[in-house]
Amino acid sequence: MSLKYAFLIMLLTFIAACSNSPSSNSSRYSQHKDSAPSAIKDGIKFDDAEPVYEPYALANLRSYSVLGKHYTPLKTGKGYSATGGASWYGQKFHGHLTSNGESYDMYAMSGAHKTLPLPSYVKVTNLKNGREAIVRVNDRGPFHDKRIIDLSYAAAMKLGMLSTGTTQVKLEVIHIDEAGMQTVGDRLSEPPTPLKDDAVLNDSVQISQVPRVPALGTASATSPAMNSSSAAPATPIVTPTEIPTQEKVFIQIAALSNDQRITKIGNALASLYQVPFVAPLEEGLYRLRLGPFTSEHEALGILNQLRKSGYSDAYKFYPSN
Repeated sequence: MSLKYAFLIMLLTFIAACSNSPSSNSSRYSQHKDSAPSAIKDGIKFDDAEPVYEPYALANLRSYSVLGKHYTPLKTGKGYSATGGASWYGQKFHGHLTSNGESYDMYAMSGAHKTLPLPSYVKVTNLKNGREAIVRVNDRGPFHDKRIIDLSYAAAMKLGMLSTGTTQVKLEVIHIDEAGMQTVGDRLSEPPTPLKDDAVLNDSVQISQVPRVPALGTASATSPAMNSSSAAPATPIVTPTEIPTQEKVFIQIAALSNDQRITKIGNALASLYQVPFVAPLEEGLYRLRLGPFTSEHEALGILNQLRKSGYSDAYKFYPSN
């Protein structure tokens, strides 16, 4: 190969490399500084991301290095919570690919994290003003020692941190498994929204009592499955005649004709509040009741929590002897 030909190949290679470098006009780095959009796009609602079950992208669970530092992503985000600095990114990165292979949309509720598995849903609380947002983490960053998350323009606006650029936040991963069980940070989530009854009445059903578990942090591992058909065989069956007579306080939550739906709600609430539930069939409906409680005070505390969570019709129930 002649020297002239070799030089030509090297020159072409150099030109190609330059065209793909961060200084290219098509690159996210062509803009010297990041900024908010010059005009807000019509129809932007800044709604929270809606957490759903999504399998992790395996390619994003590999270790990686940036700016001389090595990072190992977490295998799961379940139970994760942290407090630290947050920043935001906007126009400079809009339309460019994220680490998850998606196009970054500064108008979507999204974020970047150095080690959370992708994608992850995170509840972000601005500790300076109390504002909250739920974002879908689909990118890596911020690669800054004092910051734990980079937020989209939309999320930053909702959290009230656009003008300051950074703020202190609390992060809590909202984890949903394949069975639909949800945790927020290191605790079980609030009860599901009450379900309307639109199912056909079944003739009979036996509802399993959910046993008390030692701590909320381990409830998801020890609680029975949401579907009553997969409950552990050793779990005792509760009927109205088996309720201890010395404990008379219950909380009635709902009355439905569908035994599977009543069991699903009952299992979720029992796991959350660490009390058993019963669902006797009375007048063609399964009456979902938490309890029995050991005291009026305990029952009243949980009743107030249920009403705040959307169960406005819940009330204390005293079975007749």
